[in-house]
Amino acid sequence: MAPYKVAAVQASPVFLEREATLDKACRLIAEAGHNGARLIVLPESFVPCYPDWVWALPPGRASLSKELYGRLVANAVDVPGPATEQLGKAARAASAYLVVGVTERNQEASGASLYNTLVFFDDAGRLIGKHRKLMPTRAERLVWAQGDGSTLKVYDTPLGKLGALICWENYMPLARYAMYAWGTQVYLAPTWDRGQTWTATLQHIAKEGRWYVIGCCTALRRDEIPESLGLQPFYASDNEWVNVGDSAIVSPLGNFIAGPVRLREETLYAELDIQETADAKWMFDAAGHYARPDVFQLQVNRRANPIIDERPLHTPEAIDQSKERQGGAGAAQ
Repeated sequence: MAPYKVAAVQASPVFLEREATLDKACRLIAEAGHNGARLIVLPESFVPCYPDWVWALPPGRASLSKELYGRLVANAVDVPGPATEQLGKAARAASAYLVVGVTERNQEASGASLYNTLVFFDDAGRLIGKHRKLMPTRAERLVWAQGDGSTLKVYDTPLGKLGALICWENYMPLARYAMYAWGTQVYLAPTWDRGQTWTATLQHIAKEGRWYVIGCCTALRRDEIPESLGLQPFYASDNEWVNVGDSAIVSPLGNFIAGPVRLREETLYAELDIQETADAKWMFDAAGHYARPDVFQLQVNRRANPIIDERPLHTPEAIDQSKERQGGAGAAQ
């Protein structure tokens, strides 16, 4: 496989405005495609924004939290839906694979609960999959539900095997190990986290997995949060930045090959040579010669858990799954 260029887009959304943010995302995707990127990554929950107010608002402000949640639901993304169609067209026009963080509405059920989701598109603009964050972190649980193992997977593409975990999912050792064992070569880590500890995490994961890591974060100023939302009093007036960014691209040996970049919007570019992910495993391969399956084994439950299971109750498949659930089993490799 010939080396190719990737792009990590560090930018700010049009806060809590889905359509305007989609338009901005498509402009940034077009720019990255024009610059030769064959894989383009945008941050965690870029559309319509990362709901940072869950960290800023004190617990007693329930009325404002409720109002903001309602606006987040109204501006969330259906997968699939019009927003993914627009993003798919942008991917096709850029001739690039595309991964974008969105807040997803649970259109398969109530339509009023939300997931922190990554959506994946191929270079023909087809929606090839999504990943729902398994475990929202602390205050994030006020807005996002838990995903399940059915969206935990690796995508085998002409650019190599693409895998992704969102933000602090990257601190889940077993989730990472599943990505190692499925042969990931290019690993995406869209996030809201930043700072030296986070960028060191990206380096560690790259060196442990012997893969490329693309860390992609939002850069957001305080004045980019509309005053009409009532959030300004909860952010320090002497601090210009809500999030400084710190997006970076890391080599399979843990070295920065682009970034980290902070305190500005910028698209980072780097050239990836997939052969390096194999070469780097000569000394250490976490899911190969350094694995000890005689000592350690991992089971991953990749079955979906729908709110309503509308399949006939007495099919052999339904009976088998019912037995597994009752027995506490249900592990799929």
